[in-house]
Amino acid sequence: MSAFDHYLHDVLLRAADEARRDGSATTDAHHLLLALAADPARQPDVAARLLAAAGLDRDAVRAALDREFEHSLRAVGVSPGAHGLSAPTPSGERPRLGASSKLAMERGFTAVRKKDLTSAHLLLGVLSAELGTVPRALALAGVDRAGLAHRARAAAGQQAADD
Repeated sequence: MSAFDHYLHDVLLRAADEARRDGSATTDAHHLLLALAADPARQPDVAARLLAAAGLDRDAVRAALDREFEHSLRAVGVSPGAHGLSAPTPSGERPRLGASSKLAMERGFTAVRKKDLTSAHLLLGVLSAELGTVPRALALAGVDRAGLAHRARAAAGQQAADD
C-alpha cells in the first residue's frame, strides 16, 4: 500500500466514526470534511492545513454543519427547539460509504495518476460539490469555498510537482 492509501484508509475510518456519532447509516461528504479537518497538529497534511488556514478545524466544521441542519429544518417549517429533537444515537454498525463520499473521491481523483494523489485532491473533491450539505454549510459559515478550492488545487499541483 502506498502512503496515500494508508492516509485515505485513516481518513475513511475517521469519517465513518463521525457518521456513527451522527447516527448515520452512511459516511457522507460532510463526514469526510470533518475527518479532513481533524487536528492539523496530529494530522499534519496539506488538507488539514488548508482547512485550518480558512478557520475550519473540526469544531468549526461541526458548528457549520449544525447551522446548516437547523437552517434546512427551518426552510421546511420545522423549528429545531420546538420539537425537542433528540441527539442522534450512535450506531454500533460501520456506516457504508455514501453516494456523496463516492462522488467526492471520484471528482478529486479522476484526473490524477494514483501515485500523485494527495490529501488536497480529496479536499478538492469534497469542495467541488455545487449542491448539498457541504456547500450549504460552508456558505452559512461565510467560507469562501471557491477560494479554498483554488488553494487546494494549487497545493495539489504543487505537491505533485514536488514528487
